[in-house]
Amino acid sequence: MPHIAVYGISNCDTVKRARAWLADQGQDVEFHDFNKAGVGPAELDLWMQAAGWEHLLNRKGTTWRKLDDAQRDAVHDAAGARMLMLAQPSIIKRPVVRWPDGAITVGFNAADWAQRVKG
Repeated sequence: MPHIAVYGISNCDTVKRARAWLADQGQDVEFHDFNKAGVGPAELDLWMQAAGWEHLLNRKGTTWRKLDDAQRDAVHDAAGARMLMLAQPSIIKRPVVRWPDGAITVGFNAADWAQRVKG
């Protein structure tokens, strides 16, 4: 049976809650830390296709707030967002999850996830 892959940052509170929730459900999880392993272009392209760059780009976090105006202004389309996310993976909303059926989700939603792990 394929496993669940969780992508994020180990010290992110949302990622910690998500991983703990999955563990409580008895789910086998492979964790990829953005800070240690980065994000590959092919993976990012898949996530952008599945979730949309607007949903994947975290404009509420500290990484976004630390950007200068020129960096923020460069993110006006998918290409600009992709360049920024590859350069600074911590700007990606977390967690990104690849489910055993190949579906990609962004963020932690226990109700949605409960439906996924039942199936």
